[in-house]
Order: sequence, then C-alpha cells, then structure tokens
Amino acid sequence: MNTSVINLKEKSSKIKELHSYKIIVQMNDYYFKLIKVKREFIWHKHTDTDEVFIVVEGSLQVSLRDKILKLREGELVVVPKGVEHKTACSEECTVLLIEPAGTLNTGDAGGALTDTSLEWI
Repeated sequence: MNTSVINLKEKSSKIKELHSYKIIVQMNDYYFKLIKVKREFIWHKHTDTDEVFIVVEGSLQVSLRDKILKLREGELVVVPKGVEHKTACSEECTVLLIEPAGTLNTGDAGGALTDTSLEWI
C-alpha cells in the first residue's frame, strides 16, 4: 500500500460527471467516495451501517423524517444505521461519503438510481 497525502479538492477536480461515485481511498473495509451532485435523491436507509456525509464543496441538505439538516462546505453529519434519509442540493456540490465497501447508495430502496459501477480515481 502506498501511503500518501490525498487532496480532496484535487480529486474533486478530476470528476467531470454528476452522480457518479468515485472511490479515492480504502481504509480496512471502508471506502471513501467522492461524488458531485445536483439533485434530490430518494428516501432510503442502510440497515447495517452508519453513513458519513462530508461536504467538500458547496452545500447539501440531508432530510430526516423529523428534521432537515443543512450542511455547508467543511461540515459533516453521521446518519445512524436504520435512519431514513434523503439528500438534495439545487447547486452542484461535492460530497465525501464514508461507508463500508459494498454499501449501495440507495440502501434498502434500490431502483434506477442504484450505482454499482464504482471507479477509482
């Protein structure tokens, strides 16, 4: 394994398309994935794992059934396993997700937005 510094904004600049998850590093069984988004996602939950959202650029709204969290650049939230949530942003933003390898982006909901073609950058 090559130990080196990873610059999140530099990695983000390599992402040219929206809504395509890019793996930037792996720690044990966890992937750190970057994605550029500009959409409202679907309600879903992850039964077996928490999910971390870190806003690298822009802002992101994370809706829970009982409240809405508004994250700005440099902020993060941990959504506990089993908690229904959906994300949304009206302007393009870059998000770093930390979750176990093999975790589906659509959790228990499945469907057309499920992304199984992860690419390393």
